Amino acid sequence: MDYVRLGDSNLRVSRLSLGAMSFGDPAWRPWTLDLTAARSVFNTAADAGINLIDTCNFYSKGVSEEIVGALLKEHDRNDWVVATKVGYHMRDAATAWGFSRKHLFEQVDASLKRLQTDHIDLYQTHIWDPNTNLEEMVVAFDDIVRSGKVRYVGATDMPARQFVKSVTMAKERGLAHFVSMQNHYNLIWREDERELIPFCRENGIGLLPYSPHARGFLSGKARRQGDTESERHRTDEFAHKWYGRSEDDVIANKVASIAAEIGATMSQVSLAWVLAQPGIHSPVIGATAANHVSEAVDALQISLGEEYIRALDSLYVPRPATSHI
Repeated sequence: MDYVRLGDSNLRVSRLSLGAMSFGDPAWRPWTLDLTAARSVFNTAADAGINLIDTCNFYSKGVSEEIVGALLKEHDRNDWVVATKVGYHMRDAATAWGFSRKHLFEQVDASLKRLQTDHIDLYQTHIWDPNTNLEEMVVAFDDIVRSGKVRYVGATDMPARQFVKSVTMAKERGLAHFVSMQNHYNLIWREDERELIPFCRENGIGLLPYSPHARGFLSGKARRQGDTESERHRTDEFAHKWYGRSEDDVIANKVASIAAEIGATMSQVSLAWVLAQPGIHSPVIGATAANHVSEAVDALQISLGEEYIRALDSLYVPRPATSHI
């Protein structure tokens, strides 16, 4: 496993991160894994050298964090970069979501308790509220870092304009600023190449793209057509909402063709493309079985070369300038 600095920070992370949305309570989502089932996925990642585990307070309403916390107890906590998120609805109350000081301070303590740790390495915004008072949020995150409960702060899926303002404001005031961006990025969703990704590259902000396989769309023709469709894909409303254009099928077919030529899987080719993009530090992979992790780790050895990358790049058709956030 190779390790890189997360942007300009001194934090070293593995070239792949393990997403823990699939860890939790099957009553929340039918494809989630309980502690016993999650253990083999987590241990396979640990054995491969993955050191960044990414979860969220919202996943299974906190059960994902509880499972991650239990699994960390079986390893050396200090070897891991523990990342979680905050911002989405945690209960039916006006104060139970967003980026107010009240919600951030309440939720960081709740996450620490579930994770059974005294600090979070990377604390990230989750579902974005466009009406956020950026100054209040920036100062609150800095206060949480200064308290020792959090080491670094990052963001997830945030409009470029507000992300730039937040980073600039924090840097100008000498406050803790976002060191990373976890954004939606893959061969069939490249909209952040307009503004957000260039800003991150130019300003030393780490990129932790999620859905490198487009939530399974780029993992195989049978899965896309419904033959042997997985439970996650069948019940994933976002996959059906975001993907499925005829242009997406063209790219998926090209991925399949390249995979056949080089003796790899479609999942490995689509992940290798993301890893080859400038400024990408550690794509977040979701896994519901240990072999999913092993397959992703093997993709680190695949070099697509300029010819294949150009062929894949040339097929992308930009989407209307609207956000899915």
